[in-house]
Amino acid sequence: MTVELPPHFADWLTLREPADAAARAGDLVDLARRRLTPGPLVVHDLGTGTGSMGRWLAPRLPGPQHWVLHDQDADLLARAAAGLPRAADGGPVTAEVRRGDLTRLTAADLAGASLVTASALLDMFTAEEVERLVAACAGAGRPTLLALSVTGRVRLTPADPWDAEIAAAFNDHQRRTVGWRALLGPDAVDACAAAFARHGVDVALRPSPWRLGPEQAALAVEWFTGWLDAAREQRPELVGPTRAYARRRRAEIAAGRLGVLVDHLDLLAGCG
Repeated sequence: MTVELPPHFADWLTLREPADAAARAGDLVDLARRRLTPGPLVVHDLGTGTGSMGRWLAPRLPGPQHWVLHDQDADLLARAAAGLPRAADGGPVTAEVRRGDLTRLTAADLAGASLVTASALLDMFTAEEVERLVAACAGAGRPTLLALSVTGRVRLTPADPWDAEIAAAFNDHQRRTVGWRALLGPDAVDACAAAFARHGVDVALRPSPWRLGPEQAALAVEWFTGWLDAAREQRPELVGPTRAYARRRRAEIAAGRLGVLVDHLDLLAGCG
């Protein structure tokens, strides 16, 4: 399965990186560290994108480390490898890249891993693909840290009567069928936790919300635009009635008067 990335996807990943870093649940890293095997770490980063998870996580793990970066896009892989820290906790950090279909990973692909991780990935998977991913991670027998999975819950402050309807349409868009693939969207993290439980693997969940205020105005307006566009794509009849709403919300962001909370969950498996 190859997903066509939207234009300027790397720019979007770069824009959201500080908010992602602020949101991730650091206490899950502390739990994972206790289960890491002694010696050099091998970390498999699934859907690495521009490498933001490595830049955030590597300094929080003992060194030395070797990162195996998985993605379908060669340019993103090259960028991620170049952007990794060169050292962590006094030890070197090295990287290799593996280009391929993440939905077809097996336990053999993760052989030798000390830790498997990913960020903002699960919502793009189907139920069957989540099952395969969990089977691969469970088969590897090492901790799995999956950060920033959307839950579908959004809160804008001050509230507006259109907020709930746009959120519902957006969530339906996240659950849309693309070709033959019925995406899980905001249901993915629950499906993932249930799949790990079926494999007898314990799971810990932590909230990891984005909290966007005036200092994150650039991200807030990009997020809002994508959120509204997806809702309108799902329900074209919303386009006309929400024009004034869109102008009003963008003006509030520009004036620093809109607070945005986008809920996520971080999941750590295999550390009970």
